[in-house]
Amino acid sequence: MPGESDGKTELPSHAVILVPETRSSQQWHPRSRLVRFVRVVAAAALSLVFVQYLWVYWDVRSLPRGVTVPLRAQEYLDKCRLLDVKPGPPSDFNTRTQSDRFVLGTKVTLVKNATIWTGRLDGLEVLHADILLDKGLIKRIGHVKGAELEQYSEVTVLDAEGRWVSPGIIDLHSHLGVYNSPVLAGAFDVNSRKGPVLPWLRALDGLNTHDDAYRLSISGGVTTSLILPGSANAIGGQGVIIKLRPPTDRSPTGLLLESPYETNRSVYNPQAFFRYRQMKHACGENPDRVYSGTRMDTAWAFRQGYEKARQIKQAQDDFCAKAAKGEWAGLGEFPEELQWEALVDVLRGRVKVQTHCYETVDLDDLVRITNEFKFSIAAFHHAHETYLVPDTLKSAYGHPPAVALFATNARYKRESYRGSEFAPKILAENGLQVVLKSDHPVLNSRHLIYEAQQAHFYGLAHNLALASVTTTPAKVLGQDHRIGFVKEGYDADLILWDSHPLALGATPQQVWIDGIAQLEAPHLLSKPPPLQVRPKTPNFDKEAEEALKYDGLPPLEPKPSRSRTVVFTNVSAIYLREGRAIREFYAAHGEISAARAGEAVVQNGRIACIRTMRNSCRYAIDDDAEYIDLEGGAISPGLVTVGSSLGLEEIRSEASTSDGTVIDPLSHVVPEIVGGDGALIRASDGLQFGTRDALLAYRSGVTTAIVAPKSSGFLAGLNVAFSTAVRHKLEEGAVLQEASAIHVSIHPAGTPSVSTQIAALRHLLLDETKGQLKHAVDKVKNGEIPLVINIHSADAIASVIVLKAEAEAALGNKIKVTLIGATEAHLLAKEIGEADVGVVVSPTRPFPHFWEERRLLPGPPLSGRNAVSELLAHNVSVGVGVIEAWQARNTRFDVAWVSLEANGTLSKAEALALASSNVEQLLGVATDSMQSDLVATQGGDLLEFSKVVAVISPRRGIVDVI
Repeated sequence: MPGESDGKTELPSHAVILVPETRSSQQWHPRSRLVRFVRVVAAAALSLVFVQYLWVYWDVRSLPRGVTVPLRAQEYLDKCRLLDVKPGPPSDFNTRTQSDRFVLGTKVTLVKNATIWTGRLDGLEVLHADILLDKGLIKRIGHVKGAELEQYSEVTVLDAEGRWVSPGIIDLHSHLGVYNSPVLAGAFDVNSRKGPVLPWLRALDGLNTHDDAYRLSISGGVTTSLILPGSANAIGGQGVIIKLRPPTDRSPTGLLLESPYETNRSVYNPQAFFRYRQMKHACGENPDRVYSGTRMDTAWAFRQGYEKARQIKQAQDDFCAKAAKGEWAGLGEFPEELQWEALVDVLRGRVKVQTHCYETVDLDDLVRITNEFKFSIAAFHHAHETYLVPDTLKSAYGHPPAVALFATNARYKRESYRGSEFAPKILAENGLQVVLKSDHPVLNSRHLIYEAQQAHFYGLAHNLALASVTTTPAKVLGQDHRIGFVKEGYDADLILWDSHPLALGATPQQVWIDGIAQLEAPHLLSKPPPLQVRPKTPNFDKEAEEALKYDGLPPLEPKPSRSRTVVFTNVSAIYLREGRAIREFYAAHGEISAARAGEAVVQNGRIACIRTMRNSCRYAIDDDAEYIDLEGGAISPGLVTVGSSLGLEEIRSEASTSDGTVIDPLSHVVPEIVGGDGALIRASDGLQFGTRDALLAYRSGVTTAIVAPKSSGFLAGLNVAFSTAVRHKLEEGAVLQEASAIHVSIHPAGTPSVSTQIAALRHLLLDETKGQLKHAVDKVKNGEIPLVINIHSADAIASVIVLKAEAEAALGNKIKVTLIGATEAHLLAKEIGEADVGVVVSPTRPFPHFWEERRLLPGPPLSGRNAVSELLAHNVSVGVGVIEAWQARNTRFDVAWVSLEANGTLSKAEALALASSNVEQLLGVATDSMQSDLVATQGGDLLEFSKVVAVISPRRGIVDVI
């Protein structure tokens, strides 16, 4: 084959002349035996060199006269030989007796009585066994007897008591350590803007070991991550695979899955095997925006870069073919360029290409380019439209790429607008590999298992859902010989879960990386038996078919029932409003039978009768009544979302689809035509009904949204509460309440300072204002409407508490203050309770995106309580919210997670109140049971993996069938 060598043209890189040593004395010296042994070995080695020299000498003599062999010929031939080394592990890799990442002093660990999801047999193998960890490896899986442990001086034994163990989670797309948390200007190394094609850059060179997120991600079970450069460039540089445990040498290199140095007698020898590398590509909006180009420009940048690499590869192959034949005349030096060597290796199949690519047009571009230049793509990332064009992916060169997705994160820019929660299911049914990833910190990788849980909820098979964050990414990375499975000889990266990994809220009780336990004194939760088995999920086949039928934009509008009377049968529980609280009105405990199940009769959007074992509702049922079987489901109050711009935008990054941002009077001059210093903007004036995020929220049980004007400064304006189901503002029941609270924000932004923002708030509360602003502020001063402050820092919150007391003393009455966001509020839980300040925790699972959020309360297993539980324990009125519009649909799961972490201290009714009556009260929205929507779920209650099938709307007088 071209490039191979028979070894006869190799030249020694240097010559050695032996000089005999004279001995003046025969006297023995203390180290004489060692010296003689070294001399013998040296003589043998030099003899081999001499023989090689003779071979080369005779080979050179056989060359045609006039041919000059270059002095670096041996070096060139070595480089040629390396070109033929295939990527992947050595054949004897799994015969290793210890990991190259083994840390001396790590104790042997025995995990007994585990239920093990191994990842083997297409993710269908489950074992009930023990797992022995030693020297960084899984040494034994089975029933380990005491005799087998006698060889060890000390063994740490942990009884899993039948709980689930899985491989460590692998995040295929993360910016951990290069997009740092909290974000600081001095450590923001995710993107270079030096050109669209930069294959020579390496994420390793910007990897920060002090990122606050390492510890958080480990606590969620993430053991391995692919750290990629950002997506500003068509070719952004080389990624790096890391293990997340703190390295013993505290260096970025110490994090590497595969160290370039000799470790534990493991030596990387590229002449025997070649390690896969990873390369980041990106197409579509990001590189187009950064370089002010178009898709045509980006496609050309790809082709231009790959043509350069192709030319170098071809030159190398031609060079090596001649060198192998001894045709040195005119060859010159070996053709190579350091800047392009990684891209050349892409063409040689030794670099895995990870491509950020959303839309069909971009996917098709990249597939054509792979066929033009003959290279494969390991995975398309984000890839929101891949489920619409599986055959396009199958046309890629070499093999179809895997697809790395979000579960429900979509519609944040145009190229993600057609994203579907059914994409994982559809892609898997088309035989494509599915991966769920975080794009950390876009999503907090700590909760990557939650992405798999959602994918399973929406139809991805359970085995593939677990594989999507373990075995499948290991395969895509080319690392499935050592990670991604619970298998003897593999890295000892494991998670012990407190429930089935696909059960909502599943939390690690322990995480091992390289056999080292990562959680010190973890806070454990007691999960009920139903959560210890694989969760039952609804059937979404029809919805998935419609997603395809309508090219990713299926109709989402609800349809009213065909009859004024709707009878809900097989009801297991009913929760209703009672004043400002939620009460469990009916519950059928234990197994649900036809005789014991409840029944609810609804007429004109209102519950007319609830049948239990003690009464009948026949009198209320019309002949033409429509029946809906809830199959043991429940009826609960509709949820309320707050915190995002839901209803003010359709596509976040497209200005033409958004209400826009208000002018902040603290930083800009507000035009007199708006009201000047007395202006106050109303969110109701900019409402957009029928957005896809609003309709998806409605179909998930979120029937009301409260939104304030979009602001990037201090003063936002007056909020509005509206229905997420209606088509326009003039429909009956569209707007629940206008101007129910004033919203402001206090955040460190440089200019204006936090103290300036507090001063502005003091002016509003203690001094006179004018215009519409005065009218609304006076209501705050009189305690009629709340002042809602978006804030995170405990220090800023303390200043607000002091200011509230100062204002109340001056005004002579109480005022209503609600904090929203409030990541650090737990530090002042007692003081907040005493000050009678309400809190909307948003998001419910905190993350230190910014400095003001770094002192978060992480919740189990890192802390005994989460922020909601801590605040409730100090008698604070608490609600929950979201940050972005797409997250509103997942409010039900957010509340369920909070409830599970409360470890039995929250009833289901109290949990439902966190995202319904509590939020309305804290945001100044007045409602009652005669106006509030109810949600009917099939197969479970609203906080379980159930399906919303109907919404009962008293204020609109209808039942919407979902």
